[in-house]
Amino acid sequence: MIETRGLTRKFGTITAVDDLNLKIRDGEVFGFIGPNGAGKTTTVRMLCCLIAPTSGSAHIHGLDISKPEEALMIRGKIGLLPEMPGLYESLSAYRNLDFYAQLYDVPKGVREERIQKLLQTLGMWERRDDPVGKFSKGMKQKIAMARALVHEPDYLFLDEPTSGLDPEASLTVRNYLLDLKKEGRTIFINTHNLDDAARLCDRVGVMSTRLLAVGTPDELSGMFWGNTTVVRLRHIAPGMIDAVSSLPGVTGVKQEGSAMLVDVGYPEDVNPLITKTLVNMGGEVLSMGELKRGLEDVYIKLLGERR
Repeated sequence: MIETRGLTRKFGTITAVDDLNLKIRDGEVFGFIGPNGAGKTTTVRMLCCLIAPTSGSAHIHGLDISKPEEALMIRGKIGLLPEMPGLYESLSAYRNLDFYAQLYDVPKGVREERIQKLLQTLGMWERRDDPVGKFSKGMKQKIAMARALVHEPDYLFLDEPTSGLDPEASLTVRNYLLDLKKEGRTIFINTHNLDDAARLCDRVGVMSTRLLAVGTPDELSGMFWGNTTVVRLRHIAPGMIDAVSSLPGVTGVKQEGSAMLVDVGYPEDVNPLITKTLVNMGGEVLSMGELKRGLEDVYIKLLGERR
């Protein structure tokens, strides 16, 4: 488990991370979303024992990031994909991975098998002997991803894992991360890609120096909006809006073109009444469903309130 209590980091008079309290369960994929300068990367750097917190504490697998001897143990249990790949560009893809695997004392036979599997999975095996300096940004990102995994860490920290990747490569990385989740690895992702966060993460935290909200994508939506039924009709006749507004359990109605957005307490009780009322008034209901609000809606609302 990853746990932080009051974790804070200041750079002079600037507070990058302010009083972060968070628990991430083993085997969970957790995502941080937020604007540039929100403290996401600083949080990862503290958890990976690259910089020390100003105050507060954090533990990974029960080990304290602030104790040097335990920090070394943490580094053996984690894999990190940093914001910038930081590869040895004069070395081949294979030699980059072999070098880092040796740093983690991975036996020769094991690391050879592991490197081949990683490069094949990420579609890079045919380029294994090419110098990394000749690779595109997306290809370097794949090698950096493989480097983070070459010692099979229990905890994986990824800072913008699909940055610079084309759609096909992004899909490969997403599917690979989902496979890693099935293996029980704990994955911490920083991302600006809200679609990635929604697809990959069990829970998401919205960060802007402070943790503004945390929960599953559905839970985050439920914090700010109730249930809204979208009713699409062939035509909205005069009086229909007022008729639906007066139904028990309806708390608000808004028209958008030929659709009604109806705020309801309990959709399973109210939706049949809405349909019956509109049909009795001569309405032709084309479809009815729940209005889904995504992470983008939550993100914009929270950051707007923060500003």
